[in-house]
Amino acid sequence: MNNSSKKEFLNRKANFDYKLEDTFEAGIVLLGSEIKAIRNGRININTSYAKIIGGELFWIGGNFDVEGDKQRTKKLLVKKSEVNKLIGKTSEQNYSIIPIKLYLKRGRAKLLLGLGKGMKKYEKRDRIKDREQEREIKKKTDY
Repeated sequence: MNNSSKKEFLNRKANFDYKLEDTFEAGIVLLGSEIKAIRNGRININTSYAKIIGGELFWIGGNFDVEGDKQRTKKLLVKKSEVNKLIGKTSEQNYSIIPIKLYLKRGRAKLLLGLGKGMKKYEKRDRIKDREQEREIKKKTDY
């Protein structure tokens, strides 16, 4: 089996910075050098986001280690019904579209996007505190 089919690039800060409510998969329009960078593991999606421009979904800020424009805006391929749903959510209810994971599926690059609201600092602190308490309880019960 080919190892390139197992390449996954995670945005670990997505679950920490946002309260994700829905996820969906999108295809990406890429150049040849960009798909080669994905296969070689030379990409960073941590500071990127998706935005709706003119009724179409675009991925902004994905950093590819290639010659030329490293952060070129890329078009995302999703169904029109999904775009319309996203337009309603992002405009009215202050949701953001965040890339969660980039992976290869049958040789094609796919981007897993999440729809969520940004968390406040105190919410993040509460989440950290709850996680630490759960670890302590688990340690006590494991003995």
